[in-house]
Amino acid sequence: MRFQPANDNRGKRVASTHLHAALRHFAEHGLAAADHARQQALAAADAGDRQSFEWWLEICRALDRRMASRIDLPVQAGG
Repeated sequence: MRFQPANDNRGKRVASTHLHAALRHFAEHGLAAADHARQQALAAADAGDRQSFEWWLEICRALDRRMASRIDLPVQAGG
């Protein structure tokens, strides 16, 4: 029998490109990195820049899946 960690969220996986970018972003912004990525995603969405929105959403998802899930659905439903 294989046990999974209690915090093993089986959500969408993050691509290695986004993971590396998220680690660089974390190195630059520390514990505020996920929130900074969220703000960047929302700014891109407000500007109508879908490609940047998706990029920053994936960075946010790599750093904080729960935070990303809160901005993922409302913005995508409108676009």
